[in-house]
Amino acid sequence: MIKTIIIDDEPLARTIIKDYLSKHEDFTIVQECNDGFEGVKAIQQHQPELIFLDIQMPKINGFEMLELIEQPPGVIFTTAFDEYAIKAFDTLAIDYLLKPFSKDRFDKALQKWKDQRHSIEQISKTESLIDSNSKQPEENLRVVVKTGTKIRIIPVNDIIYFEADDDYVKIHTPEGSYLKKKTMQHFENVLHPSQFVRVHRSYIVSVPQITKIESNDKENHVVVLKNNTRIPLSKTGYPKLKSILGL
Repeated sequence: MIKTIIIDDEPLARTIIKDYLSKHEDFTIVQECNDGFEGVKAIQQHQPELIFLDIQMPKINGFEMLELIEQPPGVIFTTAFDEYAIKAFDTLAIDYLLKPFSKDRFDKALQKWKDQRHSIEQISKTESLIDSNSKQPEENLRVVVKTGTKIRIIPVNDIIYFEADDDYVKIHTPEGSYLKKKTMQHFENVLHPSQFVRVHRSYIVSVPQITKIESNDKENHVVVLKNNTRIPLSKTGYPKLKSILGL
């Protein structure tokens, strides 16, 4: 049996998926979840092969939820996105169910997933979608991280700076530091350029946290933050920061 989890905050949508899936005897639903927090726990507990995942949900959206899963299962997205927003899915040939969807459309999506369930390429496509193509507005305002079994939502206004850390990015806040499996380029792309500036290959700093720029020697500079952290400025980062600060 193929273990499946439904993650959707709309009870009617979950009921429809359950009804359609009941006609496929090789699938079994091990849990229903009405938000991403429940979804993360359910995936860790049951290790399903397939999830039906809504994108627009309270607390955290579907993309943010997937970012917290080390080895995400197969996904069929369910969404009420408009035509413009779903172009990202079409471009990458990732299947989705546009609400409201018929049983015929559901069956086709399920068969497509079964045909591609062991495809490395399909996993890569999903990761590309999550990373760059369908960012939601709230993701410019917060970062969702997982520490142990707990999920934490960090408002970007609470972030002091970002630091590259191998395959992760370390997010520094007054309460502590958190790791996120993303790239520095990702954060540089999604954060507002007037609030965060990349001053070095390994650092992105919060502009309101900056107190001054100091010279180490004739050619090297550092930026000093309110908590007295000293961040190196690269040759390209120095003029960029001066421009943003109006210096």
